[in-house]
Amino acid sequence: MLPRPAETRVLRGIVFILLATALFVTMNTGVKLLRPHLPTLELIWARTLGHLVFVFAIFGPTHGGWRLLVTRTPRTQIARSLLLLASTSFFFTALGYVPLADATAVSFTAPLIVAALAGPMLREHIGLDHWLAIAAGFVGALIVIRPGAAGANPYLLLVLASAACYAVYQILTRRVAGVDRPETSVTYSALVGTVVLSALVPFVWQTPARLSHWLILLVIGLLGGLGHYCVARALLWGPASILSPFHYAQLVGAALMGYLAFGDVPAAWTWLGAAVVIASGLGIAWRERGR
Repeated sequence: MLPRPAETRVLRGIVFILLATALFVTMNTGVKLLRPHLPTLELIWARTLGHLVFVFAIFGPTHGGWRLLVTRTPRTQIARSLLLLASTSFFFTALGYVPLADATAVSFTAPLIVAALAGPMLREHIGLDHWLAIAAGFVGALIVIRPGAAGANPYLLLVLASAACYAVYQILTRRVAGVDRPETSVTYSALVGTVVLSALVPFVWQTPARLSHWLILLVIGLLGGLGHYCVARALLWGPASILSPFHYAQLVGAALMGYLAFGDVPAAWTWLGAAVVIASGLGIAWRERGR
C-alpha cells in the first residue's frame, strides 16, 4: 500500500530533521577540532558569515536580493541577531572545555526556557503541569552539570547561558513572525553578528596552518546555515509536536562523534540528566499538541 500524501510529507519532515541534527553535530565537531588551533572569535565569525552567505545564495535571487533586509521591526531583528551571536559565542567557547554529549544535553534546556518565558513575554497561559515539567527539565540539567560535585565542569554553565540566549531569540522570532517575512528574519539572524565580528576578527586573526583547518573553517558556516534551512523545511511538512522528538537524536550523534573524534565517553550522569531533560521537553511538546 502506498503512503498517503500527508504521511509522505511528515516522513519527509522527519528525514530533514534528522539531516539537520547530523549537520549540527558535524559543525560542532569541527568547531571543537579547531578550538585548540584558532581563536574562538574567528570560529564564530566563520559560522555567522557562512550562514549569511548561504541565506543570500538561497533566498536572494527569488526575494529581491537586498530587499531581504527590509523590515518593519528593525530593533527586534537586531536584538534577535545579537542574542543568536551571544548564544553561539557561549556555546563555541564551552566546546573547548566540555565533551560534545554534555554540551548537547544541557543545550536541550532551550525549549524549557522558551516554555517558561512564554507566559511573561508572549502572554501565554502556563498551567501547573507545564511548570512541573519545566522544573523537572532543569533538575535534569543540574544532574548533568552537578554544580559543586567533584569533577564538575563549570564551563557547562556557558552552555546553559547559550540555551537561555537562544530561548529568548526564539521568543523574539515568534514576535516578528507575523510582521516580517521568514526570509528576512533568517537573514537578520546572521547579519548583525557578521557585521560586528567582521570589525573585530582582524585583531585576533590567525591564518590556519593546515589545509584541513582551512576546509573545516570554510564549511562551519555552511553546515550551520544548511542545518537551519533543513529545520525550516521540515516544519513546513510536519507539525512541531511530531518532529520535535527527533531533535534529540542529536545527543546520540554527539556522543558518537565525541567518542570517535576525541575519545570522550559520556558519564552515566550525562545520560540520566539528558533523559530527564528530554522527557520534560517531550511532555511540554505533547501538552502543546493537545492545546
